[in-house]
Amino acid sequence: MTSTAVTPAEQALRAPRAAGLAGVLFALLLAAAVVLIRLGLPEGADSVTAPALTDSTRRDAVRAALGLVPLAGIFFLWFVGVVRTHVGAAEDKFLATVFLGSGLVFVAMMFGAAAAATAALATARAAGPAPSPAAWEFGRRLAYELMTGYAMRMAAVFTCSLSVMGHRLRVLPRWLTVLGLLAALTLLFASSRVPWAELAFPAWALVLSLHVLAAAGRRAGPAAPAA
Repeated sequence: MTSTAVTPAEQALRAPRAAGLAGVLFALLLAAAVVLIRLGLPEGADSVTAPALTDSTRRDAVRAALGLVPLAGIFFLWFVGVVRTHVGAAEDKFLATVFLGSGLVFVAMMFGAAAAATAALATARAAGPAPSPAAWEFGRRLAYELMTGYAMRMAAVFTCSLSVMGHRLRVLPRWLTVLGLLAALTLLFASSRVPWAELAFPAWALVLSLHVLAAAGRRAGPAAPAA
């Protein structure tokens, strides 16, 4: 009778592949959400008024972006969980705590920003009475502050901690560690001031995930199937 038990070697190969796949999906979904938001609100946070969103094309772009946020968050949590499982007992407790904590806070801030944007968008519907300027202003500023002011700074901490942890464990090449640190600096200091700077996070996540998938494929290549 053939045994179906998974060996430790097979588990080690599956974990990076799962993390890489989850990271790729997260990066693509988050990048798509950011692009749709920027296209739907091209003037930026400080000049968009509620009547601007009576344009059905802009409104649909923003709604599509908000619909992608929960999926991006789910794949991000999957990515975090698989990475922690793969690293296991070898991880540095301090860096692992910062890594996990910043990842969870990032998802919470991202969901909060999406909820605030959804509420603000509801006040800007084309039909019905004109939305209250105060309600629109509050919802708009809350959404932007949560995403660019807080979520992206938690993303910077997450990027930095994972890059340093990967470097210490010698599972990330030097160039990828440097890229992660540069992305973290961009998110930390430019995300709330420079439009499109938030794309540094999904771009880094995509490069990291593709590297993980490629490394897992190289390790699996020489292995022969068990009899």
